[in-house]
Amino acid sequence: MDTVSTHTHESSSSKRKVIAVVGGGLVGSLNACFLAKRGFDVAVYESREDIRQAKVVKGRSINLALSHRGRQALKHVGMEDKIVSKGIPMHARMIHNLNGKRSPIPYGKKGQVTVTIFRFTHSYSHKYRTTNSADAYPNTTLNFNHKLQDWSPKSGTMTFFGPDGQKKEIQADLIVGCDGAFSAIRKQYLRQSRFNYSQTYIPHGYMELTMPPKDGDFAMEPNYLHIWPRNTFMMIALPNLDRTFTCTLFMPFEEFEKIRSGDEVIRFFQKYFPDSVPLIGVEALKQDFFRLPAQAMVSVKCSPYHLFDKCVLMGDAAHAVVPFYGQGMNAGFEDCLVFDEVMNQLNENLAAVLEEYTRVRVPDDHAIADLAMYNYVEMRAHVNSRYFLFRKYLDGFLHFILPKTIVPLYTMVTFTRTRYHEAVKRWHWQNKVITQGLWLCGAVSAAGGMYVLVRYSHKLPRISADHLWTRILALKHF
Repeated sequence: MDTVSTHTHESSSSKRKVIAVVGGGLVGSLNACFLAKRGFDVAVYESREDIRQAKVVKGRSINLALSHRGRQALKHVGMEDKIVSKGIPMHARMIHNLNGKRSPIPYGKKGQVTVTIFRFTHSYSHKYRTTNSADAYPNTTLNFNHKLQDWSPKSGTMTFFGPDGQKKEIQADLIVGCDGAFSAIRKQYLRQSRFNYSQTYIPHGYMELTMPPKDGDFAMEPNYLHIWPRNTFMMIALPNLDRTFTCTLFMPFEEFEKIRSGDEVIRFFQKYFPDSVPLIGVEALKQDFFRLPAQAMVSVKCSPYHLFDKCVLMGDAAHAVVPFYGQGMNAGFEDCLVFDEVMNQLNENLAAVLEEYTRVRVPDDHAIADLAMYNYVEMRAHVNSRYFLFRKYLDGFLHFILPKTIVPLYTMVTFTRTRYHEAVKRWHWQNKVITQGLWLCGAVSAAGGMYVLVRYSHKLPRISADHLWTRILALKHF
């Protein structure tokens, strides 16, 4: 049996614990950095090849947003500046109306928005850097082309198919499952009693298109999340470092299926996204639209995250979310940071750490999963509403004059480390208070109007009922 080698601390005769991180993606690589920094022997097992050596990296992704939570996690292992330097700051949403009008909606206060939202050219550029950082620790080993077949929650023994196709058995003190929404580690959880699991596919799919540079520069303002909201569907565009935009069309699958030819693609875009057609290009639209079918989006919830004292789930393996709040990666990175904080609190007592981590993290990850679902409706429909825009500005004004009492939901989620579920509770309370305040203002205004009407009625010109009715009828034809 192949066993991950262990070493001893220089200051201690006891062996260092061996931790196996299954999944070498963004969260797995960052987790390896956190754990290696603590002095554990860390072995990362990734089913795919090493992207640093691959000539062509295959896959699909939606551009990534890095905000405060993710940055704090990266900062903890000294990676924040490296990653941020490869991103593009996002100041606000830019709404593209059907009539061609464009309206910016700021994310938050001026001091926040210029430095907190970043988009990455490809998820792989980020993964490349986190993988390199994990590899830099001498107590970390990276094992690619290792496909997990099975593992034991009692012994911590894992069985892999290695790059040579042969079975390998690996022993670890702790297994950290970071192997994505369709986690092989999580399958063992499903065999256990009292494990809750749900998987939901939304009825909408997504398709990526590319908007090329115009005259060597960005075709649109680069520091915005561009949104074309059309109530039941939408398109967004995010800038890349090569001055292109990645345009993503989110739409019900049945609507995608109705479009069967290049001419139908152009008619659809000219009808719903007319200003994008000359920027993307007619021929490019025809080709890109049929390059790949629309892809599905899944939301995963489960609990508990730990299994005995041998395993814990993080990232998409624990809580895959739809991409509409830009928090998927940030929540996964915060998992690493929260786990590290719990390790500090409980002196690395793994049995206690795993139980406490589940208790702390599950309600937050479930909350952001629900918020991501809600935000899709906001992005494709609510941003068209005048009341929504009014509330946005009202919330911003109240936050300006009462910064500790009223904090917009987006600000709490994106620019602070307020726990996700606490942000939702506070948001509901604020909505209740503000709504009641608006009703009170309306009632006071109505009462004041009635008082003025009654108090000074003798000074108002008298209009007969017939004359008043004639004026009302005239208004109908105005």
